[in-house]
Amino acid sequence: MAVRIATQADLGAWIALRGALWPDTPPDAHRREAADILARSPRHCVAFLQDARDGPYGFAEAALRRDHVNGCKSSPVGFLEGIYVRPEDQGRGIGRQLVQAVQGWALERGCTELASDADLANTASHAFHRSVGFAETERVVFFCQPLRRAT
Repeated sequence: MAVRIATQADLGAWIALRGALWPDTPPDAHRREAADILARSPRHCVAFLQDARDGPYGFAEAALRRDHVNGCKSSPVGFLEGIYVRPEDQGRGIGRQLVQAVQGWALERGCTELASDADLANTASHAFHRSVGFAETERVVFFCQPLRRAT
């Protein structure tokens, strides 16, 4: 099993994996986002796939963030934007291998920190992050309000 950087030829399988991780996002949006990742310089954004005979077992997407990243002290920061391993393949070290690929990628770009986030209710993701070496730094609740022009 080899971890490798995603290519144009991987779009179909990669988009299917993205759809499993982020099911509320329409397939066309996944296609646009994946194409955008492929079009960007690998210096700024990358996706890794873990190969299998019947297609990828999983993927990890990462980016360089130069804006403030909660809990980090440096810039740029490698940011694990998303990671997914098919349920039937979880518990075999695939996620760890994908994170290691992201760590190497971030180190090659001069990062001294790797960050990530997870939904507050996603305790399985919290446990995975801790198991691969992440430490929780803070919890944040986001707020939004609609704006309307006065008439």
